[in-house]
Amino acid sequence: MRLTRPEGTNGGPQGLPGISTTGRRAGTFCMLLIVALALQATRVQVFQKKELDHNSANQRATIQRYAQPRGNLLVGGQPVTGSSATGGRYAYQRTYTDGPLYAAVTGYSSQTYGNTQLEGVDDDLLSGTDPRLAGWAVWDAVTRQQQPGGDVVTTIDPAAQRAALRGLGNQKGAVAAIEPATGRILALASTPSYDPGSFAGTSNADQAAWKKLQDDPDQPMLNRALRQIYPPGSTFKVVTAAAALANGVVTDIDAPTGAPYPYVMPGTTTPLNNDTTACDQAGLSLDEAMTLSCNSVMGYLGVQTGLDRMTAMAGNFGFNDARLDTPVRAARSNFDTDMNKSQLALSSIGQYDTAATPLVMAMVAAGAANDGQVMYPQLVDRLTKADGSQVQLMHPSLYHQAFGAGTAQQLRQLMVNVVENGTGRNARIPGAEVGGKTGTAQHGVDNSGTPYAWFIAWARPSGSAAVPPVAVAVVIADSQATDVTGGGLAAPIAKSVMQAVLDK
Repeated sequence: MRLTRPEGTNGGPQGLPGISTTGRRAGTFCMLLIVALALQATRVQVFQKKELDHNSANQRATIQRYAQPRGNLLVGGQPVTGSSATGGRYAYQRTYTDGPLYAAVTGYSSQTYGNTQLEGVDDDLLSGTDPRLAGWAVWDAVTRQQQPGGDVVTTIDPAAQRAALRGLGNQKGAVAAIEPATGRILALASTPSYDPGSFAGTSNADQAAWKKLQDDPDQPMLNRALRQIYPPGSTFKVVTAAAALANGVVTDIDAPTGAPYPYVMPGTTTPLNNDTTACDQAGLSLDEAMTLSCNSVMGYLGVQTGLDRMTAMAGNFGFNDARLDTPVRAARSNFDTDMNKSQLALSSIGQYDTAATPLVMAMVAAGAANDGQVMYPQLVDRLTKADGSQVQLMHPSLYHQAFGAGTAQQLRQLMVNVVENGTGRNARIPGAEVGGKTGTAQHGVDNSGTPYAWFIAWARPSGSAAVPPVAVAVVIADSQATDVTGGGLAAPIAKSVMQAVLDK
């Protein structure tokens, strides 16, 4: 008997249903969906992991970040930061023990507005995500365990910092103080200041505090010590004197320089005027020109030294360096590299387009104090784990050998004479040798703005031959005083900061 295939079957034995063409297609389609889903999951979980982890819409990482106390910033061995429990979604927020005093050092850490300065540069360590904090990196990576936040030990001297803020008072200005032999930053102050703890959270009050600071025309959140440049005025004459001495344009600080009076700037009919009639004579020495702060002599010496050599000397102190890190990056100080001779004359007395941060001008004073060795400025001493064990120790590092010891000795003598016999008398400290240079820089349309009052200096105990333990730069950018001069406004502040260091 011949068997026939029943209708509706697909080749299977009679009584057992077969798989239709439609069924096969459906199965294949489902298989493709499963494969596509697996591929998509792999792409998201593996290849897009980093992107999604850092996506602003991903709150998991943010919640984890604030699930534990943040590590601290230390000054003088004591924390100047902390963390407080919020009872909210973000369990802990940043606190500051004396926020306005150290704001120019710490920056801020805000759950709403992010992190700046040391809080930003060392955020991974402070938040506990730095891989150097891990006990067993592989296990921590698998478990995604977050380590306790580490600490940042700063180089700041609390007494010098307090003296800087107290001296600046209600004036708009800044102070930078450096240990010349190491480059350690001892004080970094900017006024007006602000409290970084006032907007550390996410509340309406935090947002209102932030808006108030942003709308303040005095810009309290601007770090004037690191991030603002000003024409340095006559304090730049230290750089000009260094270039003239190092390049043999002047060999004897007491001999006539050959500068004529009046000194008509090359290519013009315009004389370079002085602020005192005592400078209005020919034949002045470099010592007399620095003590009296004579524009005509110093402008003449800048031109005689030449653009290339002036530019090189300025660069030795940090001018034109767009990557000067402390590790917080400083704004680029400027000394033009393409000028005619009349512009060079003006630049050599700290005017025209010459502009500097207080940090760089402190480096100028520190280089003179340290036999011409300019050290990298250093705001952090070391990084540690929460238990105090060391993660990284910072070592002093040479930035530039600006000039030799002989030139440095002559430069220091010039600066001492400014304080003893010239415009820097307000910086004298009993029992100490102090060298400095005043500056009063014009600015604004037709020099209509309130002048910037500058003073740079170094100090050491009388009779000591050691490298001075402190060099400082002070700028007053806006003062209500009727007589705005570097000697009158800035020198007393520098004196108090240096005194605080010497008293140790």
